[in-house]
Amino acid sequence: MALHGKKVTYSSHSSRAARAAHAKGDREFRTYDTSAIMPKRSPVPFICLGVVAVVVIAAVCFFAFRGCVGSQVELLAPGQSAEVTITEGETASSIGDALVAARLIGSSREFTDEVTRLEASSALIPGTYTFQGGSTPEELVRAIMAGPAQVGDTLAVPEDITRAELSELVASATGGRITAEAFLAASENASAYVADYAFLESAGENSLEGFLFPKTYAVTEDMDAEAVVRMMLDQFGTETASIFGDFANSYPASQGLTLYQAVNLASIVAKESTGDQEVRDHVAGVFYNRLASDRPYLESDATTAYEVGREPTAEEVHAETPYSTYANAGLPPTPICSPGIESLTAVCEPTQTEDMFFYFYPDADGNMQAAFSKTYEEHQQAIADNSNAGGADGSGDAAAGEGAAA
Repeated sequence: MALHGKKVTYSSHSSRAARAAHAKGDREFRTYDTSAIMPKRSPVPFICLGVVAVVVIAAVCFFAFRGCVGSQVELLAPGQSAEVTITEGETASSIGDALVAARLIGSSREFTDEVTRLEASSALIPGTYTFQGGSTPEELVRAIMAGPAQVGDTLAVPEDITRAELSELVASATGGRITAEAFLAASENASAYVADYAFLESAGENSLEGFLFPKTYAVTEDMDAEAVVRMMLDQFGTETASIFGDFANSYPASQGLTLYQAVNLASIVAKESTGDQEVRDHVAGVFYNRLASDRPYLESDATTAYEVGREPTAEEVHAETPYSTYANAGLPPTPICSPGIESLTAVCEPTQTEDMFFYFYPDADGNMQAAFSKTYEEHQQAIADNSNAGGADGSGDAAAGEGAAA
């Protein structure tokens, strides 16, 4: 009991013997082999890191090599063209990618190297360009440095233009370098181009009337008449891919029309309707109804106007001539103009009604309105009701006979 009650004290200063014991223990601990009790590190993470490093290095080498040798892209041939739009602030690398996508160069590196060589990185002007196949990277860079307005002569082709009118427009736009005669000769026979443009298969040896797509083009100095024609055919193929790409299953095909005949009908729709898409679709539907009737006469004044080169008289539209759709059943021999995408779409997606007639008249504001009718009697009533609308006298129906379109 006395032992437990005794107060024990410890010195705050270790003795010499204690210090010696601590030093000996520390030496023994430092030299003790603890590998048997420590967990071993797995080599798997190091192997994974090595594999990733190899893959990254291989990828870098692959893309660097591809950038140097170029991709195996089938480039556009001379005479073919592609439109490329460059936006404000776009980098040389991005522009190069766009040129590759347009099949103008094999790799973006070709373009960026040329930009570096010409010190043109800050001199690339945004805009929409039309480039020709066969252009060198230097030519492409210099064209973009010059700006879109200086790429070539501007050729603005309006919708519904005829091939003859277009030939004069080409001659004017090029300052006579490409003559009207040369353009007419280059667009005279569709069979000369069918090997490159499958959509011309049903055109036979007819001219390219109807296929010279209306759009604004840039005609460069190295382009001849055939190159201009091919540029327009390229555009036709691009614009109509969504409606004619699977033509066998299209609406015109279901009505027994070939692609050439569909373009033919679209050219008439273009001449006979207004700019409103619903009206175009409805007019196309009327013409389909007429073709499917027991009296398949289109009765369009526009076809005779194409033949005589002006507004025809009542006698002329009924005359026994090849383009009179009053005297001849079905479609005229060829398209009568270059229809735009709206009229081509209308022929592929017409409004399906029982209407057989239409009449255009201006409203009080001078805007053209359309009246559609199922019967000839209703058609005549529509003319009577609207002949004085907006001060007009209904002269748009001057050539109309029984079943007239307008």
